[in-house]
Amino acid sequence: MERFNLRKLNKLEFRKQYQIKISNSSAALENLSDSEDINMAWENIKENIRTSVIKSLSQYEMKRHKPWFDEESSPYLDQRIQSKMRWLQDPNQNTVDNLSNVRLEASRYFKNES
Repeated sequence: MERFNLRKLNKLEFRKQYQIKISNSSAALENLSDSEDINMAWENIKENIRTSVIKSLSQYEMKRHKPWFDEESSPYLDQRIQSKMRWLQDPNQNTVDNLSNVRLEASRYFKNES
């Protein structure tokens, strides 16, 4: 999916450039015949706007997120799942406390990793 830097439109120079490109492509669309298929006309409009945006505005670079799950985090997740299963099977105060402690330990680990 393409994402464009629309903040550039706040600057007068980019806005004018974009307006000119859209006006030019709109003028070309006025020459379409009335008998042309509405879907084809829409595709032409959409493609002209897209082309104008590409020529006027740059695309955002997608951020690369580091993977949150790795071999070091696996024991924390496994322990949390096991504690939750024990609590679901036997919901007493001891298993609730154990689950809370395991969740707290896992969340501390993940907060320190980010």
